[in-house]
Amino acid sequence: MRRPAIYSSSTPRASVTTEADLLATSQLSGANTGGEARWTRIHRWATPRTLGLAVAALAMLCLVLLGLLMQARPSAITQKQIDAAVLHTLENTVLPSPATKAYEAILPSVVRVVSYQLDAKTQKEVEFGVGTGVVIVDKGVILTNLHVVYGARRIQVTFMDGLEAEAAITGVQAENDLAVLQAQKIPDDLSAATMRSTADLAPGDQVLAVGFPFGIGPSASAGIVSGLKREFQSPEGKRQLTNLIQFDAAANPGNSGGPLVTMDGEVVGIVTAILNPTKARTFLGIGFAVPIENAASAAGMPPF
Repeated sequence: MRRPAIYSSSTPRASVTTEADLLATSQLSGANTGGEARWTRIHRWATPRTLGLAVAALAMLCLVLLGLLMQARPSAITQKQIDAAVLHTLENTVLPSPATKAYEAILPSVVRVVSYQLDAKTQKEVEFGVGTGVVIVDKGVILTNLHVVYGARRIQVTFMDGLEAEAAITGVQAENDLAVLQAQKIPDDLSAATMRSTADLAPGDQVLAVGFPFGIGPSASAGIVSGLKREFQSPEGKRQLTNLIQFDAAANPGNSGGPLVTMDGEVVGIVTAILNPTKARTFLGIGFAVPIENAASAAGMPPF
């Protein structure tokens, strides 16, 4: 029996359109159609009007950012602003007076000086005189009046930090009523006063007297230089002093030996006497100080 013929694969087959082919063709066609649709929508949106609005919005954003940057950047301070700030400070800040600054400058160098004698009746040591002194060398060298310590059995000085120490007389200048003391012990941070020449001192210059009037203090009184090259004779006629600075800052017993200072806190003299024609030993408006040049020479220091 003959078998049916089998066709070889090389023989071309007839073209057949299957369902799968139709589906693939449909998807490809749809893809192309969708792409064209999207491009059409973008093209329709990107009109001249919408592009202009976008550019304007971008420009506005840039301007806003630039403004913020300019605000964050500090502006230069003008001279007018500086002047206004200084004026505001001066109007609203209470500054210390020149007398206050002078007092604060000289105070660390001021000492209280007390002299003691032996009472003949009781044979006990009693307080003989109270005065003031000023440190002129930071090793404990002190200037005061001779009449404060003259005839003393013992001398005690008290520094501004409260330290009390014995002191000894190391030099005198009787013609100027001056004495030089050396303290036996001193504070660790002791500072000496600044001395200033009286060559340019003139009547009307402001001065400050610092000391222990009637033992009270330290006390300060302000005034002016009221004269130069004055002479003074004690009521008892025992002392004749010359070349004195006359001043009107209040001074009383206890101020003797204390510094007379300028508004810079610099010592121009040592307070030594007050003028009172009555028997009362109180201030009436005229005081005298030994120029610091004489005082410095009493301590063996070179003149200005």
